[in-house]
Amino acid sequence: MDDKRDFLSIFRKKKPILAMLHLKGDTDADIEERMKKEIDLYVENGVDCIIIENYFGQYHNMEKALQYVKNLNLSIPYGVNCLNVDAMGFYLAEKYQASFVQLDSVVGHVKPRDEDTLDAFFKLCRSKYTGKILGGVRFKYQPVLSANTLEEDLKIAMQRCDAICVTQDATGQETSLEKIQQFRKGIGNFPLIVGAGITPENMEKQFAYADGAIVGSYFKDTYKDDGEVSGEHVKAIVEAAERIRRREA
Repeated sequence: MDDKRDFLSIFRKKKPILAMLHLKGDTDADIEERMKKEIDLYVENGVDCIIIENYFGQYHNMEKALQYVKNLNLSIPYGVNCLNVDAMGFYLAEKYQASFVQLDSVVGHVKPRDEDTLDAFFKLCRSKYTGKILGGVRFKYQPVLSANTLEEDLKIAMQRCDAICVTQDATGQETSLEKIQQFRKGIGNFPLIVGAGITPENMEKQFAYADGAIVGSYFKDTYKDDGEVSGEHVKAIVEAAERIRRREA
């Protein structure tokens, strides 16, 4: 793989844990204060990456969070996911020097007639943005309008992004081992990230096929997306990943 497009090269460790910032809060001040506390908990407990996403917050909250993270000069990479407006995700990633853009879908979510336009969009973005792209296929909450088989769409996705993200149907829902295995079979040794539902209990089985995981809901005190980030939950995930790394070393 081209080193410039090697998604896993941006992480210091194998099987990285990518921590999601949901930007929850009742006011801009509350969102900012909560965001700073969550970053501290993530960094203190050893996550490998942070993703800033406007899951609860709005665009301006995401931009402020990116500026804050950029100024921290963290030793770990960070990415951005601007939900529903991919072009602005690329804009923010470039502006705030994010290591990658996460996109919920890179193929199959538009009508077949629009796939050519989508392909042109990705070629344009890749010609301008030097960072990596983490792209979803058959991703949670995304429509499936493709006329292709999953295997065909996975091959297309590998041309549009630098790692593929797999989920089940909802936030926090465990991604089935069967689906992870199906994706791995379809993409060979191309980077594969589990995007939802990983736990210390299922991590070993999933990491036998996947190269890393995005974690959001599990980090909350309620194990649900609208809870509060728990340092103990972050530590539990990170320690589980470390045990797997030691066994594979």
